[in-house]
Amino acid sequence: MKRLKELYLKYEEIINYLFIGGCTTLISLLVYYLCVFTVFDPDKPLLLQCANILSWIIAVAFAYIANRKVVFKSKNKNVKGEVSKFLGARIVTLLIDMLFMWLTVSVLHLNDKIMKIVSNVIIIILNYIFSKLFVFVKEKK
Repeated sequence: MKRLKELYLKYEEIINYLFIGGCTTLISLLVYYLCVFTVFDPDKPLLLQCANILSWIIAVAFAYIANRKVVFKSKNKNVKGEVSKFLGARIVTLLIDMLFMWLTVSVLHLNDKIMKIVSNVIIIILNYIFSKLFVFVKEKK
């Protein structure tokens, strides 16, 4: 048990990010699937993107709060600046997600549910890199 605690403390940020990223992905997927199984027809490109964007908005709201508090433990008093950077980075990955979904589902006619999962794996990795390097940058002492 002591070894597990040591490993957790050593890799706390990455472990917490993977957990929060998993929760964010789950929220995104649940909202997306709820949309495409009820209201939005994924065979229509515009409706596919509407479901994608709605799932993104809800997931990003959760992700910012959870990443700020749990993962990066930000004490930045400039919350507006931090939120702006976070949203900017997430908009970049949203555009990547939309391009990926359009290419794989609308052009290549692959299964949208599976492609959404593949896309989310790529996006989790990119979001961590952007958050670590640009958004939740720790002040140098």
